[in-house]
Amino acid sequence: MKTNLKKASMLLTGLMVGSKLFAQTPDTTGTTKDYVQPFSGGDSFRTWSIGVHGGVLTPYTIFGTKGQQDFRTPQAEFGYGGYIKKQILPSFGLQADFLAGKVKGKDAQAGAGLSSFETKMQWSAALSGNLTLANINWRHKKGVIQPYVTFGGGILNYKPVVTNTAGVSQNFKANDESIREFYIPVGAGLKFNLGSGVNLDMGYTVGFVASDNFDGYNYGGGSDKFSYGHIGLEFALGKSKKPQLATHNPVNSMRTEYLWQNQQTKEALQAQIDAQNAANAKLRADLDATNANLAKFTADSDGDGVPDLYDKCPNTPAGTKVDGSGCPLAKPVVIVTEEDKRVVKDAINNLEFDLGKATIRPKSFPSLDRVARLLTDKNFSLKLAGHTDNTGSDALNLRLSKDRAESIKSYLVSKGANPSRIEATGYGESQPIATNATAAGRQANRRVEFTLY
Repeated sequence: MKTNLKKASMLLTGLMVGSKLFAQTPDTTGTTKDYVQPFSGGDSFRTWSIGVHGGVLTPYTIFGTKGQQDFRTPQAEFGYGGYIKKQILPSFGLQADFLAGKVKGKDAQAGAGLSSFETKMQWSAALSGNLTLANINWRHKKGVIQPYVTFGGGILNYKPVVTNTAGVSQNFKANDESIREFYIPVGAGLKFNLGSGVNLDMGYTVGFVASDNFDGYNYGGGSDKFSYGHIGLEFALGKSKKPQLATHNPVNSMRTEYLWQNQQTKEALQAQIDAQNAANAKLRADLDATNANLAKFTADSDGDGVPDLYDKCPNTPAGTKVDGSGCPLAKPVVIVTEEDKRVVKDAINNLEFDLGKATIRPKSFPSLDRVARLLTDKNFSLKLAGHTDNTGSDALNLRLSKDRAESIKSYLVSKGANPSRIEATGYGESQPIATNATAAGRQANRRVEFTLY
C-alpha cells in the first residue's frame, strides 16, 4: 500500500509541474484573440486532444454496498491510463480510452474458502461518448470549470488470482490464461482550464464487467464491478492560436458578433444622447430656478403638514397633531363617571385567585369582562397594583403580587383591551392597608387595586 501511495504522490507532483509548464497566461486585456465567428467550421478549432491520468482502482463502487461484493473488504491499488478524444460538437466528443492496473480485495463471502483476490488488469480499450456540460453562457467566452459525463463500451483483458484461507494462491484459469470480457465504463468528472491548450482532468469511472469472473469468485450470480478515481492532464492538439472546441461557447460568440456589428450604431446613438442630455441639463437648470421660487410656498420646517407661510405655531414637536393653522390640537379630556367607577369596584370585590397562585377563579370573569368592555369602548387606561399580606418571604410575596396583576392584564387583553394602556405592577407586602396581625387584616391586604384614568 505504501508503494501505491508513493506512486500516486509522484504522479500528482508530475501533473502539477506539467500544469505549470503548459499553462498559458489568461487573456485579461479585453482583446479577442480566441474569438471565432459564429457557425464557423471545425477547422477553426482544436478538436483533437490526448490525455494521461493516474489514480486509485478498487472493487468498491458507489452502486451497492461493500456487503454485497464477492469480497467484502476492498483495497485501493494504483491505476493509470490515457485517451485520445475527437470533439465533434462543443458539448459532445468521442474518445478512445486505455486503462491498466490492479484491483484487490479480501474477506470473501462465507463458504468460499477464499481470503483475498488480486486481478491484474493488463489492458482495457473502450470507446466512449463524452458529454460536456455548462459551457453555454451569454457572459463568458468559456467556463473555467467544465463538468462532464461519459458512457461507452469496450474490451477488458485481465488475469485474476485468488488466495485461499491457507495462503495458497492460484490463477482463476488454467495455464495462466488471461480473460477478455466486454465491459461498460460510466463516469463523471470535472475539467479545469489551466491554459488555452491544457486542462486538469479529475474524474470517477465505474466499470461494469459482463461476467462474475473479474474477482475470480462467482457469488450471487451478479456481474462484477470496479471503480477508478483519477487525476490527469489533457493536452489539445493543433495550432495554439485556435481555441479548444470543448471549451468554446458558441452563444457568447453570437453575442460578441452582435455587439461588434452594432458598434457604429451605438456611437451614432451616443451622439444623439449627448445632445439630448445637454438640452435636458438646460431644462433642469430652468426647473431648479422655478423650484427655488416656489420653495418658500411649500417649505414645512417642522413637518406638521402646514407650510411655513401659513404656520402660526412653528417648530411643533414631531408627531403632534395640528389644526389648519399649524397649532397643536387640544387633547381630549378623559372623564371617568360614577358608573365607570362602579364597574371597576365591582370587579375588585368579585376578584378571587386560587390559594397561593395567580390563577383567576371563574367567578371573577363576568365583572372583569365588563371592565374590558369599558377599556375598549372609552379607550381608558388602567393601572393594576398587586398586594399581599406578610405571610411567606418578601421575594415570594413580591413575585406573587406581580404575577396576579399580570394575570388580570392578560385576561383583559384576551377580551380586546389595548395592552399598551394597561400597567401591571406588584408591590408584595410593602403597602398594607390593614394590620397583618389578624385574619381579617391579612384578607384585606391580599388585593389588586384598579386605577382607571
